[in-house]
Amino acid sequence: MTLSPSWTARRPTAGRDRGSATAFGLFLIVVVLVLAGAILEGGNAMSARGHATHIAQQAARAGANQLNLAALRDTGVVQIDPAAAQAAATAFLAQLGEQGTVTATTEQVSVTVTVTRPGILVPVLGIDTLTVRATATAAPITG
Repeated sequence: MTLSPSWTARRPTAGRDRGSATAFGLFLIVVVLVLAGAILEGGNAMSARGHATHIAQQAARAGANQLNLAALRDTGVVQIDPAAAQAAATAFLAQLGEQGTVTATTEQVSVTVTVTRPGILVPVLGIDTLTVRATATAAPITG
């Protein structure tokens, strides 16, 4: 029995595999790893930002609780004691071992916190740490 020419033309010949599927597979693996690294580092940055924001808010509240009681008794006006507010917010940051700056006026307290975290995968690229900043402001309210 002889094979028809159309049948033999469609038959794959041995040795034609050039490894293109392997190269494509390796490319996809690299892309997936880069995306996974970006997701991990993004999550690390979001976590650090949330942590810094929480600390800044709590420190600002601690400072805003330091009222000028003499002004409140004499005039009935609620004011912050700036020196006491700055000391309270700074003490709060020191208690947690965090770095930040505190600005206090008679109306509000602003705290900026800087948080530094080690990178998860970016040290491979030469970036050892991730630094984020968050600012929060608090003011006394009545009612």
